[in-house]
Amino acid sequence: MAADAAVELITAPWNLGLRPSTPAHEPGTWRAPQALLSAGLEARLRPALVVELDRPPYDFDAQPATRIRNGVTIREHTLRLGDAVEAALDASRFPVVLGGDCSILLGCLLGARRHGHCGLVHLDGHSDFRHPGNHDAGASLGSAAGMDLALATGRGELLLTHWPVVGRPLVADEDVVQIGDREEDDEETPPVTRFTAQEIQRIGIADLGEQVVRHLERRGLDRVWLHLDLDVLDERVLPAVDSPGRPGLDFPQLAELVSTLVGTGRVVGLDVAIYDPELDPDGTYAGPIVDCLASALTPLTTMKAGA
Repeated sequence: MAADAAVELITAPWNLGLRPSTPAHEPGTWRAPQALLSAGLEARLRPALVVELDRPPYDFDAQPATRIRNGVTIREHTLRLGDAVEAALDASRFPVVLGGDCSILLGCLLGARRHGHCGLVHLDGHSDFRHPGNHDAGASLGSAAGMDLALATGRGELLLTHWPVVGRPLVADEDVVQIGDREEDDEETPPVTRFTAQEIQRIGIADLGEQVVRHLERRGLDRVWLHLDLDVLDERVLPAVDSPGRPGLDFPQLAELVSTLVGTGRVVGLDVAIYDPELDPDGTYAGPIVDCLASALTPLTTMKAGA
């Protein structure tokens, strides 16, 4: 996709992939799209179009025939989000999807895959690789936000791994780059190209960007989706996420990395997930998130909206 493609903002205000933050209280990530728009993201990105999807209902109880929390609802809204992403790409626009929790990745990849082969760059402080092969699905409801990479690569219930038109998986293991997770001692790490948070500290953000771009070139990946879980940021700069931690990136490092990747012209769209405005009652962090995204996507905002 051309680096000067017009942006289309798509809001996906859901929290379906997360456990209740406290008993009988929904996680607050569904509030993030409006919080970021209110903090000036629309004015900064000057999108050609803003598409606002409905907020889906959150179910505290298990749903029929699935051991994934809100699994039936996630599938329904994944299909809707996939349609929205596909429509943006049909119009030669660059979709920026504002979530929401990490389960929005499935709809984003679904829409992108309808346009052909697509890789994935997965920026996340966690691997999000939980699946029936490495946990007991019968012991408790699974949360899709901790499974999104596993589901995207075809591991888990058919409900959230097999999709109309594109089938299964949404992305092949060898076409995934995972960046920023802190889980060096995991019993099972994803069989994908991986740069941990600790490794990034050693090599630096510029070298990281170069290595990722070289990998995409070697794989011949001219179309990739960029998933941005904001918990890839160090908790000292952004604590208002579901599972904060350290070490992690700071805002300038994240902006530099995203700008480098988008500047290659290989990124067809991106999603932003896990910011929780309820954990940021004064709105302290919405502005820095907006500044970071606006800086990172500068090449895309040079075109006049609607051009």
